[in-house]
Formats: sequence, C-alpha cells, structure tokens
Amino acid sequence: MFRNRTDGILETSDPILNIATHIMPHRYDAMVNFLLESRCEGMDEYIKKTNDEKGVHFSYMEILIAAIVRMYAQKPLLNRFVMNGRVYRHDGIYVSFAVKKQLTETAPETTVKLKFTGRENIFEVKQMVDDIIYKNKGNADDNETDNTAKILSKVPNGVTKFAVNFLKWMDRHNCLPKKIIEASPFHTSCFITNMKSISTDYVYHHLYDFGTTGLFVGLGKERMEAVVNTETNQLEPGKVLKLGVVIDERICDGFYYAKSIKLIRKFLLNPELLEENYEIPESDILYSKKQLRKKKNAEKKLLKQQKLEQKKLLKNSD
Repeated sequence: MFRNRTDGILETSDPILNIATHIMPHRYDAMVNFLLESRCEGMDEYIKKTNDEKGVHFSYMEILIAAIVRMYAQKPLLNRFVMNGRVYRHDGIYVSFAVKKQLTETAPETTVKLKFTGRENIFEVKQMVDDIIYKNKGNADDNETDNTAKILSKVPNGVTKFAVNFLKWMDRHNCLPKKIIEASPFHTSCFITNMKSISTDYVYHHLYDFGTTGLFVGLGKERMEAVVNTETNQLEPGKVLKLGVVIDERICDGFYYAKSIKLIRKFLLNPELLEENYEIPESDILYSKKQLRKKKNAEKKLLKQQKLEQKKLLKNSD
C-alpha cells in the first residue's frame, strides 16, 4: 500500500536478493542457522581489569550487545529487513531482549528494546542496558510492550485474533502506527535470548514473521572444552562460549554475512576494541529523501552565508 515506513528507509538491493524476497516471502522461509563459538579468556580478563581499575563490572551479555552494536555500525547492510517484498534499512540500531522481573519460576518476564546510533562505546552501551533492566525489574509496570499486551489480553479471544491479524496486515503494508512500532520488541535489528542467565545451553531461535527481526542470537552458558592452542597446535582446556545465531538470508549475501559475524567474534575476544566511540563514515549514513532535502538546503544555506562573509571581508579590505 505504502512504500515508506516510520522505522526504516527503502533501499535498492542487489537484483538477486530482490528476487529472493519474492521467492521466500516469509522470514521463516529464509532462516539460516549456525553456531558461533568464542573463547572466554579475553572477556574474563577484560571483566577483571575494568572491575579492578574502574569499578565497572561487565557481564557477557553486555559485552555481546556492545559487540553486536559495533558490528552493525561497521556493517550497515546487515541492519536491513524485508517487508512485503521490499528491502529497508533500520533508522537506528535496535536490540531487543527479555528481562526476568525476578529470578523465580513464577515471576513474569518482559521484553525490552534499546535504540543505538552505533557511535556508543562499551561503557555507554552498558549504562543503557543497566538503566533499562533496572527500570523493568521488580513490580515496574510502565513498560509499553507489557501495557499493549495487557490491553489485547483483556478482550475476547476472537477479538484478539482479529486485532493481531489486522496489525500484521498494517505492518506488511507500512501503515502500522509509529507508537506501536516503538513499543514492539519484534521491530528490531537483533533479538537476543540470554540462556546463560538460566544456566542453559545456546538455542537456535526462530525469526518472528511479525516485525523486522533479521538476526536472532541465543547466548548459551560457557563451558570448559578441549581446544587447540594456535601457537603450539596442542590440545588444552579452555572456556568456550557458544552462540546460536539465526539470520534472514534475504538481507545481504553470504560473504557480507561471514565478514559481519567474524566482527562479533573479534570484539568478544578483545572487548577493549569497543572502548572508543565509533565515528560512522559519511558513506555509511543512509538518508531518506526528506533528510537529503534538509541536508542539501542546509549546505546551500551555509554556502550562501560563507559567500556573504567573503563579500563583507572584501568590502572591508577595500
């Protein structure tokens, strides 16, 4: 129905990928699963160092989120989604994850979503994660996702079914209200499930067909395994963290995916690389037509002002 969306900008994709969006119209048609393994020693050393020197204690989850945010910043084509046969790029980097209000079997669970620019360093990412977890712990009830779910759950089942199907239809045709998209954890770049927090191994979680999730990461519990020392080529015990990764293959080609996922492992092995803020190259910034017009108008205004100042200087020098 509409080409433009409130949460993304329409992109021109590769012809093969464009055809793939019609051959595989649903996200579950295009799911690819793979296991990402990373040694934990680098993270453990970094956690100890920041705790001793700065009094800041990181968790694996926080380091993983920072690594994923930086990966998206450096590989922006991965921050895309397919909607009704068209390819869009997110207007920011979104990460969704579940938060258990209390560590008990009967405690409710809520889902939260954070928006990043990609410029954040690892300390800024941690602060944002800590703030939203604190806000949603205990008996907090101001979560927009929970409030929306409560409204839908109070009406008869048939009405709920109709409402959800209608929201899906609106989403496919780019007319879903911005307020609902902002509250929805399914409209995200990446969804993370932290199985480690409940002492469980990694999982391959399906991609939701509702929303815009193109990457799902299942963080498992670390364990000791026999690993190969790359310097001596000898087996030795090592702590290994495993991530179950599910991707939407329609977003970009396999080579680009491989390079992107290697970045996550690189940052997990050496989190210090994330301490500096990232300056996004101008070539990687995607502007909408409206933003481009504003940018061009601002440039014209600045150029006009500079010319006037030059004329004044020439007049004064005479």
